[in-house]
Amino acid sequence: MNAGRARFLSSSKRFNKVSRILALGCLGFLGAMPFEANAYDQVGRACWYGPRLHGRTTASGEIFNQNRLTAAHQSLPFGTRARVTNLDNGKSVQVKINDRGPHVGNCSIDISRAAARRLDMIKDGNARVRIQAAGR
Repeated sequence: MNAGRARFLSSSKRFNKVSRILALGCLGFLGAMPFEANAYDQVGRACWYGPRLHGRTTASGEIFNQNRLTAAHQSLPFGTRARVTNLDNGKSVQVKINDRGPHVGNCSIDISRAAARRLDMIKDGNARVRIQAAGR
């Protein structure tokens, strides 16, 4: 076997080993996220955010508009449609996940001012909700 071929095989083995390590690392990371957004169903608290962040860039790269039906969630993929239902009054709204959060208290999801208005939770600031992913 010539030296060039031996060098190629040796670098190829290194590449395969690195590829396996990266693949395992990615699988570990993906284990923390739901594989199927449609399978997501959670009960928790929703908070709303609006004026202070209006016009700023979200984690997905979109510009936040408090008048659109959007939300921030820790693990649902960007672009996922989620139905958020206020468990105190039965009102619901469909939002698009375009940011990461919430970063306040014990909330499971941060919704835009427009979504909070539809859920009739502007005055209280937060509500007990059910979050169901509806896919992309």
